[in-house]
Amino acid sequence: MGTLMHRPVGKLLAGAAIAVSGTAIAVAVTLPGSAGASDGERTAAGAEERPGGESGDRAGDTAGRQPAGVAGEEAPAGARGVGRDGLTPDELKRVERLAVTPGLRSGSEDVEGGRGPEILSTDLAELRPSEVDDAAPPRRAEVSFYDYRDDRLVLRTVNLSTGKVEKTETREGEQPPPTRAEAAEAVRLLLGDPLGAGLKQDYKAATGRALTEPEQLSATAMIYRVDEENAGAAGVRACGEHRCVRLFTKVMGGPWIDVRHLVIDLSAGTVSRLG
Repeated sequence: MGTLMHRPVGKLLAGAAIAVSGTAIAVAVTLPGSAGASDGERTAAGAEERPGGESGDRAGDTAGRQPAGVAGEEAPAGARGVGRDGLTPDELKRVERLAVTPGLRSGSEDVEGGRGPEILSTDLAELRPSEVDDAAPPRRAEVSFYDYRDDRLVLRTVNLSTGKVEKTETREGEQPPPTRAEAAEAVRLLLGDPLGAGLKQDYKAATGRALTEPEQLSATAMIYRVDEENAGAAGVRACGEHRCVRLFTKVMGGPWIDVRHLVIDLSAGTVSRLG
């Protein structure tokens, strides 16, 4: 099972086993699907934690923040897909620029507090029932954003042929999988909090170097929420209404460092300990 390190702070994971600090107990751990990425590739999971600590397998569908460009500026059509083909890179850029209208951009914030919402995903929209049998059905895309100013999910449907936003929907309390940018921000908040001391000490023990930047770790984020049966610590009671994550962190080319007992509230910018 490998060498297990027992120290009073932090928890180092060797392979698929956890070294529990201060004890001689090793327990198995199942990591999210993307957590097994090759060393050197930093990932942000799309697993959502279900009540009671069970984790699902929904993969995050963004590869980091994709800039929205200049709000309201008409984007060139570029290369277009056909029928139910996946969105082309040109279509992805165009639909996101069309979806971030001036009002949405000025009235929302991303995970770092910048102007404009956090883009979570962009997907080909489902056809309407009346369009299923059309020889050339319209191509629409649905863009999902998270507005950290108001803690709400915003969904916009854009017609790729007309360039018009056909539908806008807002939802509160719904938390899609986090992006890589959100995972990086969660690590940054943890490193700036006293509760991140164990992570820093374990990293230094494994590498001999100080941990100061999120880019030094392979980090996987997973949505954390609570319900009546899984209330958690006082500091996480707002999770679900707020956007909260737990992290799986790994030394590049080295062991996993267990920080699953910590919850990072991205909406409030706080870190809390479970248990």
